[in-house]
Amino acid sequence: QVQLIESGGGLVQAGGSLRLSCAASGGRFSSYTMGWFRQAPGKEREFVAGISWRGGGTLYADSVKGRFTISRDNAKNTVYLQMSSLKPEDTAVYLCAAENIISSRIPTDGYDYWGQGTQVTVSS
Repeated sequence: QVQLIESGGGLVQAGGSLRLSCAASGGRFSSYTMGWFRQAPGKEREFVAGISWRGGGTLYADSVKGRFTISRDNAKNTVYLQMSSLKPEDTAVYLCAAENIISSRIPTDGYDYWGQGTQVTVSS
């Protein structure tokens, strides 16, 4: 069983930056594909970014491509989401997710484990 704890959310002005972190415990982190998702009030949860088990492959939603960067540090059991040029429409609860799969394929749904989320609010 993998536990995921997100941190780094907060309130930021449009155009600003934030870095989210997700610390994993209870499993072999290096064998998990990791993803970031977000859910805004009244909207469906959506895929934001994913990274393969070794970090060699990444995938981004079109809405964040060029502004967000996902990375991981397997020695620290942590995945990051660097968010820049933030927009009010990026406001959401951001959730970290893990899937036990060793593959270059990065899924956009069907993850096995989820964190509780961290709130990101972007003011205009």
